[in-house]
Amino acid sequence: MSERPIPAPGHGAVDFEQRVDFDRLRRHRLARAKESLAGSECGAFLLFDFYNIRYTTQTWIGGALGDKMTRYALLTRDGEPMLWDFGSAARHHQLYSPWLAPENCRAGMLGLRGAIAPEAGLMREAVTQIKDLLTQAGVADAPVGVDIVEPPFLFEMQRQGLTVVDAQQLMLDAREIKSVDEITLLSQAAAMVDGVYQDIVEALKPGVRENEIVALANKRLYEMGSDQVEAINAVSGERCNPHPHNFSDRLIRPGDQAFFDIIQSYNGYRTCYYRTFGVGSATAAQRDAYRVAREWMDAAIDAVRPGVGTDDIARVWPAATEFGFADEMAAFGLQFGHGLGLGLHERPIISRLNSMSNPVEIRPGMVFALETYCPAADGFSAARIEEEVVVTEDGAAVLTKFPAQDLFIANPY
Repeated sequence: MSERPIPAPGHGAVDFEQRVDFDRLRRHRLARAKESLAGSECGAFLLFDFYNIRYTTQTWIGGALGDKMTRYALLTRDGEPMLWDFGSAARHHQLYSPWLAPENCRAGMLGLRGAIAPEAGLMREAVTQIKDLLTQAGVADAPVGVDIVEPPFLFEMQRQGLTVVDAQQLMLDAREIKSVDEITLLSQAAAMVDGVYQDIVEALKPGVRENEIVALANKRLYEMGSDQVEAINAVSGERCNPHPHNFSDRLIRPGDQAFFDIIQSYNGYRTCYYRTFGVGSATAAQRDAYRVAREWMDAAIDAVRPGVGTDDIARVWPAATEFGFADEMAAFGLQFGHGLGLGLHERPIISRLNSMSNPVEIRPGMVFALETYCPAADGFSAARIEEEVVVTEDGAAVLTKFPAQDLFIANPY
């Protein structure tokens, strides 16, 4: 009997099936972070990256407050996570996040990316408080691992005698291997995009604008339970080559080649999911470009198995000079792989730019997206394909299910 597919079980918990176990997910993530801390030189992690904060504290504020460098969390070797959050959010955590000790949920404010000047003293007071907590934990003399930080906060830490080292590498190590619950959430997120692509192909007709497709995708994703639509790329016609990595108000026309990337998250776990379509019809050049992009994709998927290096995967893709670019930096992101999880770009990163000289071993439990891009011979069309894969003991299991083996013609004439 063949192995059962990775489930995408739905949005809610039920009493008659085992779905995502969120308590188990929280325990797993915190344990991975603590294991990474214990194996380092650090006495504590001080985290500002909001994906690392979610991973360790199991809390989330997105949107306008998610990237303002105001939320931060402290994890000491033998302690429980401490969180400083935006005003009343701290009280909310005390009421609704029982896995955090109430006294470890505090209001905090550092300056909103400089809008409150460092001279106001908020950063000084915060560092003084953190240093006192480190002293109480017996780790004030050990380095403090910090993931991302505003320069004035870093300078204040150094002024108060704290040694700062990089924690981002350690946290990315912790997040690299996904648990069964994380993989289920990633599968559910991909299933949502499967459905949105069905909506897109039904709407993809001459006269619709790229931004209208973006609006449609945003609406459907939030209706389906997305907690953040990070970005939608919508690229058509002459905009396909070179790839602009954005969307515009361009009117889609008969015979266009058009590709889309849907980047969104469900319970924090992200998709990066391209599909390319012909609008009503396709030319021979467009079909040839798609065929080549698909061959590159299939070769990459076939190369994925435990024990190989990321260089082995990158090697099956063409060099930048083979598809019209001067070097690998100029072509970065076109033949590309990147880890998926709470963040859009986690480990491993697979590219000829970095993987040939600094390969990473592929291991079971990794989840990453593979992307290929092939310009068409007409000089302006191009094909873009992306598949999300889970590394199993037997190779790659594909999460992205919307048909992509051949160029999909939307609303054929």
